[in-house]
Parts: sequence; structure tokens; C-alpha cells
Amino acid sequence: MNFCIALYIGLFTVATTKHVVVNWDISHITVNRDDYNLRRAIGVNGKLPIPPVEATVGDTLELNVHNGLDRPTTIHAHGLFQTNNTHMDGPAMITQCGIPPGDSFTYHYTLEQAGSMWLHGHLAHEISDGLRAAFIIHDKPGAELYHYDKDYLLTFEDWFSTEFADRMYHTINPKEEFPPPKSYAYGLVNGVNGNITQTLNFEPGKTYRIRLVNMGDINSFQFSLPGHEMYVIEADGEYSVPYFTDGIDIGPAQRYSVLIKAHNTDAFNYYFNATMHANFISASPGLSPRVYTGKIEYSADAPYQDTRAFYERPDFKWLNDIEMHSASGHPAMVPNRKLYLEIGNNLYNTGQHLDHINNITFVMPNVPTLFTALSMGSLAMDPRVYGPQTNAVVLKYGDIVELTINNFSTLLHPFHRHGGTFQITEYGPAGSSTPAPESFQNITVQKSKGSPMRRDTISLTEFSYVKVVFKATAAVNFFHCHNSIHSAMGMDMVFIEGPDVLQKTLQIPNAMYEMCHKQGIPTIGNAAGNIGFDFTGLPNVPTIVKQTGDNQ
Repeated sequence: MNFCIALYIGLFTVATTKHVVVNWDISHITVNRDDYNLRRAIGVNGKLPIPPVEATVGDTLELNVHNGLDRPTTIHAHGLFQTNNTHMDGPAMITQCGIPPGDSFTYHYTLEQAGSMWLHGHLAHEISDGLRAAFIIHDKPGAELYHYDKDYLLTFEDWFSTEFADRMYHTINPKEEFPPPKSYAYGLVNGVNGNITQTLNFEPGKTYRIRLVNMGDINSFQFSLPGHEMYVIEADGEYSVPYFTDGIDIGPAQRYSVLIKAHNTDAFNYYFNATMHANFISASPGLSPRVYTGKIEYSADAPYQDTRAFYERPDFKWLNDIEMHSASGHPAMVPNRKLYLEIGNNLYNTGQHLDHINNITFVMPNVPTLFTALSMGSLAMDPRVYGPQTNAVVLKYGDIVELTINNFSTLLHPFHRHGGTFQITEYGPAGSSTPAPESFQNITVQKSKGSPMRRDTISLTEFSYVKVVFKATAAVNFFHCHNSIHSAMGMDMVFIEGPDVLQKTLQIPNAMYEMCHKQGIPTIGNAAGNIGFDFTGLPNVPTIVKQTGDNQ
């Protein structure tokens, strides 16, 4: 079996059996991760970074979580399809109640797919404070689609000097300016300051798989390896036809694998580049963007190649995922249902600027959405029972759904579909009665050809639209912007897929109900915990005062 070096020497949880057990004791710790700021964070077993988890297709993974925090928590296995397992998906008040402080809960996953995934908190945006780890699922020995000699892992994180709750407070406090003053993160590569990450050792003539996992909060990372040819073979756990590129702009929550063929000589060593940036933060020397480099070493005695001219080439090629082709060879699916989404930011009667999808700002229900789907009988097919604030869309089992998502803002939005992937079929300029700024008026329509690439997280650029297509299963799947600030501000919605089928096939473990009851959270009824369409007890939904378009 190919193995993963991953640069976390001695820290991997290596799967050597068919039943992999991982124990996480989640708690607050004090740590200096960026070499500049000592701050409170969330660690596992008293440490950060959290060691990556490894397993193999066909394994079962048992993730035992003890919540040592002073508030509830949950864990999401980002990228797993969760076939017949939607109750283990993790988003709080969507598929479960939070694990109460001092309690424990076990997630069970049957691993049916290979790829580069990750595990992270999915309540109160604890992901931003450190609760995140890579999750690598290897192919079975002999079943690898592509040959490589060694497997490296590079994780990327943005790390702020303050906790998420503090940044969020200054974003939505109506008494403070909006948008708030920019905060500048530091970049981490494999859990440490990006300029001191360990060296990747290459041997002449060998082929290397490098997994690139952006576990960041709001920042993207541009990755390149000058002096080598780079072929992308995976995006978000889905294999692709090898795709040549010079550089990859990796949005929050996105993952890629690239194959690199080492040179036949060890005459030179090289650098890889990982530039952290966010399009809504103006360039400021030393602050944004932040440029990080790591070493590719062929020989300890060899000089390092000067590759500055590499980035000045007129033919430098950035990855464009709509040009990629799925290795599955499956043609574009033909939709029988089409949905149109507009995203942005509005001013509300609370004095807050909040984000929205189709002018609905998401607010958590009183009952986990999955429990409503299971307990409401035939009414589960009616989106109204999920409440006016959850932005719920009910799909029939097997529906082929085309989503058109329009972004009229000056910000990039990384949208993630829980529970599965989608085909990327088209990009183009967002349609609006208000013309886009001149710098965004050169966006052209691009359509997929052949077998469209599949992935679970799409980077939707400024003043553009994307069309994606997916097949509805039997599940409750969250769909949201993976910029933590934007999600917390309400840029979220829920797909309730085949609830009639769910009622016949899914059995919720008693432990999940008990977690809710311990916290006084109802487990039956509509979004408010009532019968029919009585929503007494739901939080008041803010009303729009002004449609502003842009957000933080």
C-alpha cells in the first residue's frame, strides 16, 4: 500500500485494521501557533495541531469525542457521502444536537470512498479556533487509479490573533462600523508557521502525490512548485483525468491532489510556494498577501534553484476546475428540477448587516431538521414545516437538481454541499440590472465538456454565477458558504432530500435523542417543536431594511 509521509512525523493515526478507533478529547488550550501570538484555542488531547487521521476504503472509523469545552460541540467529516448515515454528518441543529459539555459521543463512519477529506467542528464555528484535522482515506492496495511512490500531505490554515467570537462580535455589532476593520491572519502549513514547515524530500526519478488541503477559515492559498510539472488528479475526494497546471488557487475547504515526477538528477533543490490571500483584503506589504515557501530537497549539498522568473511567464497556467474532467467518465446529468439562488448581504431592522441566500438569513431551528423530517409524517414533504428561517428546500428522492448560484458581491464565496458532490457545468457573469464594476465586466461564459468534474466545494468568484448539478439522495444536507464569518451571518440553507424514504430507512440511535433531551431541545415536531404549521416559540426573523449586496 502506498503510504503518507505527511510531515507530521510520529503524529499520524495509522489505520492497520478494518476497524479504526480515534479518541478525541476536545478542550481549550493556550498555544502559540504562528510564532507571534499566544492565545486561547481549541485542541484535541491537549494539543494543536490535531494529528491527521488515516484509513482505507472499506474500513469503519469510530471517532470517540469527549467534549471538554464549556459549550456544546459537534464534528463534521467534510467530504464523506454519509450514505444511509446522514445522522452522523455533524452540523448542529441540522442533523443532531450538540454534544453537551462534559459528555461524550461516538461517530461511526463506513468509508466507501478514497480521497483527501478533513474533520472539523460544526457548531459556533469552532473550526476557526483550531478544531480541524486532515482525514486521508487511501485506496485499497492495488486499487489506486494512479501510480506514485510516496504520498505527502500539506495542510493550509489561516490563524488569527483573536478567537472567532471576538471577530464575529465586531462584525455584527450594530454599534460598530460595517464592514469592520480588516484583521490579518498568519498562514500555517502543516500546523506551523508556513515558513518553517518541514522539508519534502524527493529522490530522482520517483513520482510523488502531494495532497493539498485548505482547512482555513476565510483565506485562499495559491500553491505552485516551480521547476516541476504538476498534474492534478483529485479535487475534493473525486478523481480527475490528469490535468496540467502551473498553479492552484485553493479556496477555503477545498482539497486537491497533484502528481509530481521528480527530475532524474539531484543537481538542484527547489522551493514550493503557498501564498495566503483574500480578495476582500487590500494588498498591504507584509500583511496581505502573505507569501510562504517550503523546501523540496533532492540533496543536502545541492544549491536551490532561483525560480522567480517562473511566475513572470506570460503562459503561466492557473487551474480552472471547469476545464477538468471526472475520471469516472460520467456525462453531465440532465436536471428535472432547477433552482436559482442569489447571495449577498442586507441591512436588517436589528441594525445588523447579515448575509442571505434569496433574501433569507439562516437562523437555527428549535428542533434538528433531520428530526423534523423523521417525525412529521407526510408533512415532511412540505418545506414550510422546517420553518421560515432555515431556507429549506425539499427534494424528491432521485431528483436531478441544477443549482444556479449568482454572486452579486465583490467577495469570493466557497460553497459546500454536505453529503455528496456535484458536477460543475457552467460559469458566467452574474445577471443583474446593476452593471458590475468595470474590472469584473470581462467574465465570460464557460461550459464543461465531456465528463464534468465533480467536487463538494465550489469557489464562486465576484460578480459571477455557477451552475452545478447533483442527484438527491435520502438525507438532510446542509449547503452553505464555507467562509466562517459569512456562514455565521446567515449564508446557509438546507436540502431535505427524500424525507419519505428517510422515514422508512433511517433509525436514529437513542444516544442522539438523549443529547437533545439533556439540553431541553425537542426532538419531534416542526422547526419550533410544535404540530403542523404552528411556529410559536421560534426566534423572530429580522426584516430587510435595505438590500446592500456586498458583505464583509
